[in-house]
Amino acid sequence: MLVLIPMATLMSGMIQQVITDAAWNETQQEAIAVAAAVRSGHLSPVIMPVIPGVTLVQVVGPDRHVISASPAAENKPPMSTAWPTPQNPLQNLQTCANPEPGCLRLTTLRVESRLDSPVVYAARRSSPIMSTDSIDGIVAAQSAILMIFVGWITWRVTGRVLRPVDTIRSELAEITFRNLSHRIAEPQGDDEIAQLIRTLNQSLDRLERAMHDQKRFVADASHELRTPLAGLRVKLEEAQMHPRDIEAEGLLDRTLSDVDRLEAIMADLLLLTGLESNAAFVHERVDLAGLARAELNRRAECVPSIRSHLGDGVTVDGVPSQLSRVLINLLDNAQRHAKHTVDIEVCRDGNEALLTVSDDGAGIAEADRTRIFERFTRLDSARSRDRGGTGLGLAIANEVVQAHSGIVRVGDSPTGGARFEVRLPLHR
Repeated sequence: MLVLIPMATLMSGMIQQVITDAAWNETQQEAIAVAAAVRSGHLSPVIMPVIPGVTLVQVVGPDRHVISASPAAENKPPMSTAWPTPQNPLQNLQTCANPEPGCLRLTTLRVESRLDSPVVYAARRSSPIMSTDSIDGIVAAQSAILMIFVGWITWRVTGRVLRPVDTIRSELAEITFRNLSHRIAEPQGDDEIAQLIRTLNQSLDRLERAMHDQKRFVADASHELRTPLAGLRVKLEEAQMHPRDIEAEGLLDRTLSDVDRLEAIMADLLLLTGLESNAAFVHERVDLAGLARAELNRRAECVPSIRSHLGDGVTVDGVPSQLSRVLINLLDNAQRHAKHTVDIEVCRDGNEALLTVSDDGAGIAEADRTRIFERFTRLDSARSRDRGGTGLGLAIANEVVQAHSGIVRVGDSPTGGARFEVRLPLHR
């Protein structure tokens, strides 16, 4: 619509200009012919127009009296008061000053440049179809019809384009969290609608996987919490039933062990929740070798022993407490499954900081090297609950490393066990 209105205005002006130029071209030709007759001395009392349609012709003297006229303009006053000057001898104008003969398109032509030169008036009536108002009305009507037609076409095209969108909306409305398996039917082709549907289906796939992971996580967490709680209940009920047969110190030690396990699971769950929520943490420059030395000093008396190869100047940007947790979890895992020794190494590898933790235990099968980083994953007897751990350590390590734009992988250790490799961007 915003384009059609200026176009209609321009069209109206162009049509008016073409009609006006044609009318004045004819009156000019008639005026020139009569002026030539005046100059040659062959002007008759009654002028017979030579241009069809130009029926009103007058020759007016300098005293403003009509000298000669065409039959249609006889016995009438001058058709206009306009009087061309020697400097501007030809004028075109439109006048509606006289009720009779009405609106005219008029050419005034000065016959000669001398002061007492007569003036020729040649005019034709402006028919209603040639009037400005009529032309404007016709153009306005055409514009209105055109706008109605374009509006109808736009409505039909928009309806056809939006019909698939309404279908998509209806199908999406049927998808709920209880039934995320439904997908939108994908049409043939590769237009925008087809691409939109494919993107929506891919988003639904990711949402379904996320919901499945969440349900499994909740179930696993409930199971892990239920085990120490059940142990606590059994011990306390036994003490209640046989108070004289229970040693208080042993009971407290056993119950505190279950409480410690509960506390460890809750702490790990809270840490994972914080990592998933993308909470803002203060990053600072962290020396990985210094972080490892501090943890090794804390484990000086632990068995199996830990051998270290720590390179200096290996620094990264990160949250010290979280990176320390990665190191703790990897060392806990390695010491839990090592037979005799654990190896830790910190070094540079190109533009990355490399941290490796290796053990000489049973190792991890290649088929399980991705699953090992899932939450509450234990690999058969090698990850039995009796050997400690919450089943979240490697999942936490993986989440923290990814939050620091790094990657953690597991492979074979040179000593026969598992080798965990952490790569992080170096501090710049």
